[in-house]
Amino acid sequence: MIEELPSRSESMRKGIYILPNLFTTGSMFAGFYGMIAGINGDYKMAAICILISAVFDGLDGKVARATGTTSKFGVEYDSLADLVAFGVAPGLIMYFWALKPFGRVGWLAAFLFVVCGALRLARFNVQVETVESKRFVGLPIPAAASMVSATILFFHHMGWPSSYAKQAIPVLIYLLAFLMVSNIKYYSFKDPELIKKQPFGFLVLAVLLLIIIAAEPAIMIFSLFCCYLLSGPVAFLFTWPRRRRLEKALHKGYESQHKG
Repeated sequence: MIEELPSRSESMRKGIYILPNLFTTGSMFAGFYGMIAGINGDYKMAAICILISAVFDGLDGKVARATGTTSKFGVEYDSLADLVAFGVAPGLIMYFWALKPFGRVGWLAAFLFVVCGALRLARFNVQVETVESKRFVGLPIPAAASMVSATILFFHHMGWPSSYAKQAIPVLIYLLAFLMVSNIKYYSFKDPELIKKQPFGFLVLAVLLLIIIAAEPAIMIFSLFCCYLLSGPVAFLFTWPRRRRLEKALHKGYESQHKG
């Protein structure tokens, strides 16, 4: 007797977990509200919403792994939520905040940010099982969106209008778009060693860092994301000579093998 296959609705009930997907929904909700705030001209609130969305995005995967509730549905839902919260939302907010006066160049920059974010997510989903877990290939889209938010908060804190350095804003957007689809590697903070026992000095440094961030949050958040943004290209430049030597050695070995 042929066993009856489960219906699609039954499969969905078995494959959907409430807790991690609630965090994912919270991330998308914060991103969507950020778009509403940006359209209404409240750019500070819009930037804060993107950062809140990033916090929810960081928690949903950890909650799913900690509770053993990972699923294919959750992975796909997370990617769709990320595109809304970290692609469409920051692109739209940055357009209304600083890119609108540039006309076609402005909205094309915003669109490029969105499409590169989508490509970054698609590539991550394809490569998730084949790349090193400690490193991201390309700038993560939540980091790119957080950099956009940090820039808005920094300008707001310094009392600068969005036109103060308007030439730099499109450059920043194009740079973020390029870094998302590049092969430059970024640290993922998924190293299991981070949650293991560390020297006492690490705790002291972490507390000091939290105090400094609390004292000047806008400046420190902007500085931290700038450091992370630059960490990939700097590491790439430092390791480039070694990679070239390795490639040459492999090429010579390949040639000698075929000559032999």
